[in-house]
Amino acid sequence: MKDQNWLKEHNARSMWHPMTAPADSLMNPPTIVTEADGVCITDVDGHRVVDGVGGLWNVNLGFSCQPIKDAIYAQLNRLPYYSTFRGTSNDAVIELSEMLRDFFAPDGVTRAFYTSGGSDSVETALRLARQYHKIRGEAGRTKYLSLKKGYHGTHFGGASVNGNANFRTAYEPLMPGCFHIPAPYTYRNPFNESDPERLAALCLATLEDEIAFQGASTIAAFIMEPILGAGGVIPPHPSFMPGVAAICRKHGILLIADEVITAFGRTGAWSGSRLWGVQPDFMCTAKAITSGYFPFGAVMIGDAVVQVFEGDKTGAAAIGHGYTYSGHPVGAAAAIACLRETERLNVADNAAARGAELFAGLQALQARHDIIGDVRGGHGLMCAMELVSDRTTKKPIDKATIARLQELTYRAGAMVRVSGANVIMSPPLILTSADVQVILSALEAGFSGL
Repeated sequence: MKDQNWLKEHNARSMWHPMTAPADSLMNPPTIVTEADGVCITDVDGHRVVDGVGGLWNVNLGFSCQPIKDAIYAQLNRLPYYSTFRGTSNDAVIELSEMLRDFFAPDGVTRAFYTSGGSDSVETALRLARQYHKIRGEAGRTKYLSLKKGYHGTHFGGASVNGNANFRTAYEPLMPGCFHIPAPYTYRNPFNESDPERLAALCLATLEDEIAFQGASTIAAFIMEPILGAGGVIPPHPSFMPGVAAICRKHGILLIADEVITAFGRTGAWSGSRLWGVQPDFMCTAKAITSGYFPFGAVMIGDAVVQVFEGDKTGAAAIGHGYTYSGHPVGAAAAIACLRETERLNVADNAAARGAELFAGLQALQARHDIIGDVRGGHGLMCAMELVSDRTTKKPIDKATIARLQELTYRAGAMVRVSGANVIMSPPLILTSADVQVILSALEAGFSGL
């Protein structure tokens, strides 16, 4: 490896980083991570911290899961690649498909379509939703509904249903026919409603109104995260997602659950849909399917959609969509090992327990620091704090202050993620109580140092 000075000097000279301005990487060099083990990362200067971000919501099993590494190595030696396009397949992806079918059986999704990641999975679900309606003779169903504050990746389809202007404005005009309703975001919403149950009902009424305005016969699907992640960890009232599902069923609209973050135990349940008792028509997964060890994803498909595609006799169900790396054998092998370890370790239960500890600790921080306007969490290991300069007006904190907090927290022993005015935590699901305390202590040091 090149020495630390060379790495720092050259980082932004020959690459652009995602989700930031190129000039920012030149002026504010990022943390260069060179090693990782367990739930900790070590940077180029030898500073070791607990990774409160879990890579990017994806390293559920931490950085030392030997069974995944062994599976990747063995598969590379045996079959490093082969396509799953028409006429060929591979043994690893067949085995994985059966495992995923069993794992997600309670969610009512029984077929897998493989992708290279979360954005690919969203794009796949959006496309297959339109095709489903065409097979059924309802070609006019082309529109999509989604939530403001929702995040669905970076492809043009995903960006079009995204509910955050930061991921849209620079690339407009986006795909037509995408419409957004207010999210059940208790801290900030257009109804000025602070009661989660009443807010959920108001958002559901808005959904009904939007469907009536657009015309149900023009709408292909509604896409949502069971708990909004990148938008600031916004958990809805338990009535919300079931209410969305019921409205969609009533109007013949497909429900796409974007579970790129929430699947495989993150919420304390094995899927976000299962947390709320909903069976979606499509479930988009990626990230934790290999714990981040290999780029891989899968769209799980519900029985009603399966019946339409597999029962078609006209040829309209031929899928003209796929990726070179769909069903990559190395990714499939990694996912098999990952799923086995995910279940063996029962990480969903640990996520629920450690998440409760982290959430309670953040609420205690809020009581001591006025800069913390809102604390959100309570469902597994996904929590956020929204920072404000004034609790009464809820004016968001300035960028310099929140960046300083992130830096101080990192120096004190924990990596956290900053997004707008939010400090987001999504640590590995193998986190211990001691690790939770490290994160909380580092945050306390960060707030105290402002």
